[in-house]
Amino acid sequence: MDGKRNRWRTGRAGRGGPPDLGTLPVAATALTATLALYTALVVFGNVTDFGTNREFVRHVLAMDTTFRDEDLMWRAVTSRTAQDLAYVTIIGWEALAGFFLLAGTAWWVRGLRGRLTRARSYEAARRATTVGLVMLILLFGMGFIAIGGEWFAMWQSSKWNGLEAAGRNVMLAGFVLVTIHLPSRHWPRAATG
Repeated sequence: MDGKRNRWRTGRAGRGGPPDLGTLPVAATALTATLALYTALVVFGNVTDFGTNREFVRHVLAMDTTFRDEDLMWRAVTSRTAQDLAYVTIIGWEALAGFFLLAGTAWWVRGLRGRLTRARSYEAARRATTVGLVMLILLFGMGFIAIGGEWFAMWQSSKWNGLEAAGRNVMLAGFVLVTIHLPSRHWPRAATG
Protein backbone atom coordinates (compact mmCIF):
# COMPACT_ATOMS: atom_id res chain seq x y z
CA MET A 1 0.00 0.00 0.00
CA ASP A 2 2.74 2.47 0.90
CA GLY A 3 4.48 1.77 -2.41
CA LYS A 4 1.38 2.71 -4.39
CA ARG A 5 0.74 5.81 -2.32
CA ASN A 6 4.38 6.83 -2.63
CA ARG A 7 4.26 6.38 -6.42
CA TRP A 8 1.31 8.79 -6.62
CA ARG A 9 2.93 11.24 -4.26
CA THR A 10 6.38 11.33 -5.84
CA GLY A 11 4.95 10.65 -9.25
CA ARG A 12 6.35 9.29 -12.43
CA ALA A 13 4.53 11.89 -14.50
CA GLY A 14 7.54 12.61 -16.68
CA ARG A 15 8.18 8.88 -17.26
CA GLY A 16 4.79 7.61 -18.35
CA GLY A 17 3.46 6.81 -14.88
CA PRO A 18 0.28 8.08 -13.28
CA PRO A 19 0.02 11.86 -12.94
CA ASP A 20 0.66 13.52 -9.62
CA LEU A 21 -2.67 14.60 -8.23
CA GLY A 22 -2.65 18.25 -7.21
CA THR A 23 -0.13 19.26 -9.87
CA LEU A 24 -0.31 21.95 -12.51
CA PRO A 25 -1.05 19.51 -15.39
CA VAL A 26 -4.06 18.15 -13.49
CA ALA A 27 -5.24 21.69 -12.69
CA ALA A 28 -4.75 22.74 -16.34
CA THR A 29 -6.84 19.78 -17.45
CA ALA A 30 -9.65 20.56 -15.01
CA LEU A 31 -9.70 24.28 -15.82
CA THR A 32 -9.65 23.72 -19.58
CA ALA A 33 -12.41 21.10 -19.33
CA THR A 34 -14.51 23.50 -17.25
CA LEU A 35 -14.25 26.29 -19.83
CA ALA A 36 -14.79 23.83 -22.69
CA LEU A 37 -18.03 22.65 -21.08
CA TYR A 38 -19.12 26.22 -20.31
CA THR A 39 -18.46 27.35 -23.90
CA ALA A 40 -20.24 24.32 -25.34
CA LEU A 41 -23.28 25.05 -23.16
CA VAL A 42 -23.27 28.72 -24.22
CA VAL A 43 -23.26 27.69 -27.89
CA PHE A 44 -25.97 25.09 -27.25
CA GLY A 45 -28.11 27.71 -25.51
CA ASN A 46 -27.60 30.26 -28.28
CA VAL A 47 -28.59 27.72 -30.93
CA THR A 48 -31.56 26.14 -29.12
CA ASP A 49 -32.87 29.46 -27.74
CA PHE A 50 -31.82 31.57 -30.69
CA GLY A 51 -34.34 34.35 -30.19
CA THR A 52 -33.47 35.38 -26.64
CA ASN A 53 -29.85 36.35 -27.21
CA ARG A 54 -30.62 37.61 -30.71
CA GLU A 55 -32.83 40.21 -29.04
CA PHE A 56 -29.94 41.12 -26.73
CA VAL A 57 -27.62 41.68 -29.71
CA ARG A 58 -30.29 43.62 -31.60
CA HIS A 59 -30.95 45.99 -28.71
CA VAL A 60 -27.26 46.58 -28.01
CA LEU A 61 -26.50 47.35 -31.65
CA ALA A 62 -29.64 49.49 -32.08
CA MET A 63 -28.76 51.41 -28.90
CA ASP A 64 -32.50 51.75 -28.28
CA THR A 65 -32.28 51.43 -24.48
CA THR A 66 -29.36 53.83 -23.98
CA PHE A 67 -29.64 57.50 -23.03
CA ARG A 68 -30.18 58.15 -26.79
CA ASP A 69 -27.69 61.01 -26.83
CA GLU A 70 -27.72 62.43 -30.36
CA ASP A 71 -23.92 62.67 -30.28
CA LEU A 72 -23.75 58.87 -29.99
CA MET A 73 -26.82 57.59 -31.84
CA TRP A 74 -25.10 57.79 -35.24
CA ARG A 75 -23.24 54.63 -34.13
CA ALA A 76 -26.44 52.57 -33.92
CA VAL A 77 -26.88 49.63 -36.28
CA THR A 78 -30.59 49.27 -36.99
CA SER A 79 -30.49 46.87 -39.93
CA ARG A 80 -31.99 43.55 -38.78
CA THR A 81 -29.83 41.74 -41.33
CA ALA A 82 -26.62 43.29 -39.96
CA GLN A 83 -27.73 42.59 -36.39
CA ASP A 84 -28.51 38.94 -37.17
CA LEU A 85 -25.24 38.55 -39.04
CA ALA A 86 -23.39 39.88 -35.98
CA TYR A 87 -25.23 37.39 -33.76
CA VAL A 88 -24.52 34.41 -36.02
CA THR A 89 -20.86 35.48 -36.16
CA ILE A 90 -20.74 35.53 -32.34
CA ILE A 91 -22.18 32.01 -32.17
CA GLY A 92 -19.69 30.77 -34.77
CA TRP A 93 -16.79 32.38 -32.88
CA GLU A 94 -17.96 30.77 -29.62
CA ALA A 95 -18.27 27.38 -31.32
CA LEU A 96 -14.75 27.62 -32.72
CA ALA A 97 -13.36 28.66 -29.33
CA GLY A 98 -15.21 25.74 -27.76
CA PHE A 99 -13.72 23.37 -30.34
CA PHE A 100 -10.18 24.48 -29.42
CA LEU A 101 -10.94 24.12 -25.71
CA LEU A 102 -12.37 20.63 -26.23
CA ALA A 103 -9.30 19.68 -28.28
CA GLY A 104 -7.08 21.12 -25.55
CA THR A 105 -8.92 19.07 -22.94
CA ALA A 106 -8.39 15.89 -24.98
CA TRP A 107 -4.66 16.63 -25.29
CA TRP A 108 -4.36 17.35 -21.55
CA VAL A 109 -6.03 14.02 -20.77
CA ARG A 110 -3.71 12.20 -23.21
CA GLY A 111 -0.74 13.75 -21.48
CA LEU A 112 -2.01 12.74 -18.04
CA ARG A 113 -2.60 9.19 -19.23
CA GLY A 114 0.88 8.99 -20.73
CA ARG A 115 -0.25 8.59 -24.34
CA LEU A 116 2.42 9.54 -26.86
CA THR A 117 4.92 11.54 -24.90
CA ARG A 118 3.82 13.81 -22.12
CA ALA A 119 5.88 16.70 -23.45
CA ARG A 120 4.25 16.45 -26.88
CA SER A 121 0.73 16.09 -25.48
CA TYR A 122 1.11 18.96 -23.03
CA GLU A 123 2.53 21.25 -25.72
CA ALA A 124 -0.38 20.45 -28.07
CA ALA A 125 -2.80 20.95 -25.17
CA ARG A 126 -1.25 24.28 -24.22
CA ARG A 127 -1.43 25.53 -27.81
CA ALA A 128 -5.03 24.48 -28.43
CA THR A 129 -6.14 25.80 -25.05
CA THR A 130 -4.33 29.10 -25.62
CA VAL A 131 -6.11 29.62 -28.95
CA GLY A 132 -9.51 28.92 -27.39
CA LEU A 133 -8.86 31.18 -24.40
CA VAL A 134 -7.57 34.07 -26.52
CA MET A 135 -10.67 33.73 -28.69
CA LEU A 136 -12.85 34.03 -25.57
CA ILE A 137 -10.88 37.05 -24.34
CA LEU A 138 -11.26 38.73 -27.74
CA LEU A 139 -14.99 37.97 -27.88
CA PHE A 140 -15.89 39.08 -24.38
CA GLY A 141 -13.16 41.70 -23.88
CA MET A 142 -12.95 43.36 -27.25
CA GLY A 143 -16.40 42.40 -28.53
CA PHE A 144 -18.65 42.84 -25.50
CA ILE A 145 -16.72 45.16 -23.17
CA ALA A 146 -14.96 47.46 -25.65
CA ILE A 147 -17.25 47.48 -28.70
CA GLY A 148 -20.60 46.66 -27.07
CA GLY A 149 -19.94 48.48 -23.80
CA GLU A 150 -18.22 51.60 -25.09
CA TRP A 151 -18.89 51.97 -28.81
CA PHE A 152 -22.56 50.98 -28.57
CA ALA A 153 -22.90 52.42 -25.02
CA MET A 154 -24.24 49.17 -23.55
CA TRP A 155 -23.24 50.48 -20.12
CA GLN A 156 -26.12 52.96 -20.37
CA SER A 157 -28.77 50.24 -20.66
CA SER A 158 -30.40 48.93 -17.52
CA LYS A 159 -32.07 46.05 -19.41
CA TRP A 160 -29.59 44.95 -22.11
CA ASN A 161 -26.26 45.24 -20.31
CA GLY A 162 -23.90 42.27 -20.50
CA LEU A 163 -20.79 43.96 -19.11
CA GLU A 164 -20.74 42.09 -15.80
CA ALA A 165 -21.03 38.66 -17.45
CA ALA A 166 -18.46 39.62 -20.10
CA GLY A 167 -16.07 40.76 -17.37
CA ARG A 168 -16.42 37.40 -15.58
CA ASN A 169 -15.67 35.56 -18.81
CA VAL A 170 -12.57 37.65 -19.52
CA MET A 171 -11.29 37.20 -15.95
CA LEU A 172 -11.84 33.43 -15.97
CA ALA A 173 -10.26 32.95 -19.42
CA GLY A 174 -7.32 35.15 -18.40
CA PHE A 175 -6.83 33.23 -15.15
CA VAL A 176 -6.77 29.90 -17.00
CA LEU A 177 -4.43 31.32 -19.66
CA VAL A 178 -1.93 32.42 -17.03
CA THR A 179 -2.27 29.13 -15.15
CA ILE A 180 -1.50 26.90 -18.13
CA HIS A 181 1.65 28.92 -18.88
CA LEU A 182 3.06 28.87 -15.36
CA PRO A 183 6.44 27.17 -15.01
CA SER A 184 6.33 23.86 -13.16
CA ARG A 185 8.61 20.92 -12.55
CA HIS A 186 5.67 18.78 -13.62
CA TRP A 187 5.92 19.88 -17.27
CA PRO A 188 8.18 17.30 -18.92
CA ARG A 189 10.84 18.62 -21.25
CA ALA A 190 10.56 17.72 -24.92
CA ALA A 191 13.26 15.41 -26.17
CA THR A 192 15.93 17.26 -28.11
CA GLY A 193 18.08 15.95 -30.84
